[in-house]
Amino acid sequence: MSNTLGKLIKLFLVDGTPNGLKTAEIMGSTVHVLTAPRSKITDLIQRPECAKTGVYFLIGTHPDDTTQPMVYIGESDDVATRLKQHNKKDFWETVCLVVSKDSNLTKAHVKYLESKLIQLATQNASYVLDNGTAHQYNALPESDQAYMHGLLEQIKIVLPTLGFDFLSDNTRTTISSPLITPANDPITEFELHHRKSGTTAHLKQINGEFWMQQGSAASAEWIGDPNHSYRSVYDRLIEQGVISPLDNLGNNTRHFLKDYKFNSPSAAAAAVNGRASNGRIDWKLKGTKTSYADWQAQQLDQIQALNPAGD
Repeated sequence: MSNTLGKLIKLFLVDGTPNGLKTAEIMGSTVHVLTAPRSKITDLIQRPECAKTGVYFLIGTHPDDTTQPMVYIGESDDVATRLKQHNKKDFWETVCLVVSKDSNLTKAHVKYLESKLIQLATQNASYVLDNGTAHQYNALPESDQAYMHGLLEQIKIVLPTLGFDFLSDNTRTTISSPLITPANDPITEFELHHRKSGTTAHLKQINGEFWMQQGSAASAEWIGDPNHSYRSVYDRLIEQGVISPLDNLGNNTRHFLKDYKFNSPSAAAAAVNGRASNGRIDWKLKGTKTSYADWQAQQLDQIQALNPAGD
């Protein structure tokens, strides 16, 4: 059990359907989030939230690569008007709007917040940011900046619950950015031995996330189905400098230059094997022959043994 405090998030289906307009907020906070598919834009812009000052996100896929998620981050004191203008953009399929329930946000506030959000999004190697480069905006008093950082932390909690993870940093350098884990939440380590090269990759499950460790082996090339979605992920990791280029020593090897967060053990295994892989089978508990799947089953068996009646 973790000692960290839980968060109560209120999710409301405005039109009663899971694919329509939704609002979300952390109970007791000031952040109010509204999201909708593009097909509901006419309903969206009539909402009172769209008349407020806030920040918004347009989420979709890259027009040249549908496996590559893409996001645009903006701000406005009249979001409805801005969304009408953005209707010319083709890539986005979902919009997410963030406003304050107390209506205390000014144009300066959201410009500052937008700049911080863009900085966070540029650190996420899984997304392409349609804005281009990040920019700085610091024209706020120190007290207001502190207030904005509080809102930013709330936004970072709410958005992933709606399926938007572009603000999470899925790369880090081990020395400069150590991961902080809740008390009593153990880190579990797994290994995958690459048969052809004889090298090894190391994966840690931390807070339910799968972090490939810096220095882990990666496949020298993609040998699997060239049209598989994991192929695009593998290529992007090389392009973005997460996986190294081939060395000049004739070893025909690559490795991870940073720790990198994958969405699943299978996605991580694909980067090591150079092909689609069942990571639940390929990853072994460190120092054993126990697969990830068997290890997870053991955890469930232990819980059932401690609580056989299901109480």
